[in-house]
Amino acid sequence: MAVKVLIVEDNPVARSFLCRVVRESFSDGMEITEAGDLEGARRQLSKVEAETGAAGFKLILVDLELPDGNGMEFLGELAGKPAVKIVTTLYSDDDHLFPALQRGADGYLLKEDRFEVLVEELQRIVRGQPPLSPAIARRLLQHFRPGSSGDSGPMGLNSGFGSLTSSATTLGRGVTLDPQPEWERLTPRENEVLTYLSKGFTIKEIANLMGIKWFTVNDHIKSIYKKLNVSSRAEAAVLASKQGLV
Repeated sequence: MAVKVLIVEDNPVARSFLCRVVRESFSDGMEITEAGDLEGARRQLSKVEAETGAAGFKLILVDLELPDGNGMEFLGELAGKPAVKIVTTLYSDDDHLFPALQRGADGYLLKEDRFEVLVEELQRIVRGQPPLSPAIARRLLQHFRPGSSGDSGPMGLNSGFGSLTSSATTLGRGVTLDPQPEWERLTPRENEVLTYLSKGFTIKEIANLMGIKWFTVNDHIKSIYKKLNVSSRAEAAVLASKQGLV
C-alpha cells in the first residue's frame, strides 16, 4: 500500500518542487496529495481519515505562510495525529522556528536549500534522525550552547524520532519508574522495537529486521514513548536497560 503524503504549499512551483523532493527521498511507494491553502488541507485531511480511519497521512509537509491563515494553526490541529509533520519554509529565524517545534513539528526544512540537500534531510527520517536543514541545525546548537543568548531555551524540542537536544542532556534527567512495571502495557511488537532501539538500530534497520515498513516502526516508537512517558530514544533505552532488555 502506498504511503500517503500531504503537501500544503500555496506556490505551485514550490509545491511541484517539494513533490519531486518527496518522491526522490523514499523508496516506498508514495501517494502525494497537494493543497494550496488551509481549507484545502483540512478538507483533504478529513477525506483521507474518513477513507483510512485513524491512519490518515503518514507524512505532512506544511508551509507557514498560507493565503487563508498560518501554518502554525494547522500544526496545532495535527497534534495527536500519527503523521510525521515537517515545516517547509523560507523563514530561519527563532520567531518561526521555535513556535513551530512547540506546535509539534517533527522537522524544519528551508525551501531555499538545494534539491539534493532537501532529499538528504528528508531521508534522515528513515535513519531515525530529525529532518533539519543545516542552517536550522546550527541555530539549534547555538541556542542551547552554554553562554549563548538563547541558552535558557523555551521548550523541550522532542519528536517521534528522538530528542533534538543532546543525549547527554536527556540522560541527565531522572527517569522515574512506576511501582507497576510499564512493560505490561507494551505489546510484544512494541517490546521488540524497544529492544532494537536500545541496541542502537535505526528505524530503517529495525524495519528490515522485523520485515515491516519504516512508517510502521515509527508508529510503534510513538506508542512506546507515550506508554512509557518518555520523549526520546535515550530515555527509552534507560528504562529498557533497567528492565534487563539490553
